[in-house]
Amino acid sequence: MAKMAASVVEGGEDAFRKMFKFYKRRDPPPDFRDVADFRGGAAGGKIVSADLDPAAVGDEDAAQVGLKPIRDWRAFSLQGHPGFLFISNPFLRGSQAFWVRQCLKTYPQKPNVCNLDMHMSPSETQDIWDKSAYLLRHPAGTRQPKTLLEKLRWVTLGYHYNWGSKTYSADHHTAFPSELHALAFRITAACGFPGFSSEAAILNYYRSDSSLGIHVDESELDHSQPLLSLSFGQSAIFLLGGPHRQDPPTAMFMHSGDVMVMSGPSRLTYHAVPRILPAPLECASFLEPSGSASVLPDGSAVEPVTEEDWAVCSRYIQNSRVNVTVRQVLGLGQSFPETTPSSVFQSEKLPANGYRDGAAGGDNGKRKRSGSDSNPDKT
Repeated sequence: MAKMAASVVEGGEDAFRKMFKFYKRRDPPPDFRDVADFRGGAAGGKIVSADLDPAAVGDEDAAQVGLKPIRDWRAFSLQGHPGFLFISNPFLRGSQAFWVRQCLKTYPQKPNVCNLDMHMSPSETQDIWDKSAYLLRHPAGTRQPKTLLEKLRWVTLGYHYNWGSKTYSADHHTAFPSELHALAFRITAACGFPGFSSEAAILNYYRSDSSLGIHVDESELDHSQPLLSLSFGQSAIFLLGGPHRQDPPTAMFMHSGDVMVMSGPSRLTYHAVPRILPAPLECASFLEPSGSASVLPDGSAVEPVTEEDWAVCSRYIQNSRVNVTVRQVLGLGQSFPETTPSSVFQSEKLPANGYRDGAAGGDNGKRKRSGSDSNPDKT
């Protein structure tokens, strides 16, 4: 760790929290020189080039979900973090737009669950996109009320995470999107995890002042399978620690299109997002849709994004970030423990405006997202 960052964590106790507060600080702003940027490749230090399996996924299969051929991916590991892989934007130019649209238009729709369901009726949250699109295409000024889309903080897919009991349940489940499973299946196969089953996903929607508190993703019953993270829109600082809060974390940039795979010892390590940052111009340019269906292979899960839809998406991601984490919940032969009906839908009573409260304390499990280190309910 560089001298500047090391000085932040001297003292030992809860080194992660100290680093989180350092990068979250607004006045004065932190120095970002010690933040690892994988766009520069394995330029010494902790970043090491990683080999993937080009034979695991055919070129056409990769292109069907908007990915480059595996041999063209730039993958890296981090010294001191076994099981962690970082893939620097493996998406074909123009294909990120499809995934952004899915995250904004398709995945928040019923029967999936979102934070707005906590305090609004089903009829009010039935068509989040349709109720938001016009105002995002035709903004009336800075004092315009936030649309439902801009109020989104999280969406759950597949097995819906129970924020109260911090568990999944067989009784709270909807069909997992087939195209998102296809994407996750190909990425994990290339990283050495054939047969990965996408059973749950949590989508986090970050505004420019949002953050994700310190936490460990441990609620899944099977930890032998990786946690897959996809980032779209504005950039973020991601902190990757160790199995203990006292372990000093490594700070790295996550840009649009970047993918992280956390497996093995890294599967149960502490991590957090203290800050959202404007995307570099070269990263933002990859978000623009290609505008042509002729380049898509037969059977492609990726569809062209209309100009009308992209007008909404581009307006949203000008100052926002979407993160998708895909998980396999159950291992081979595993089943859920029995639950009482009252515990299954306990999440309906939980805070609507946050995701994890790791920044405010607590060492285990998922937490609601914190927009302020001192006030976890502010987003």
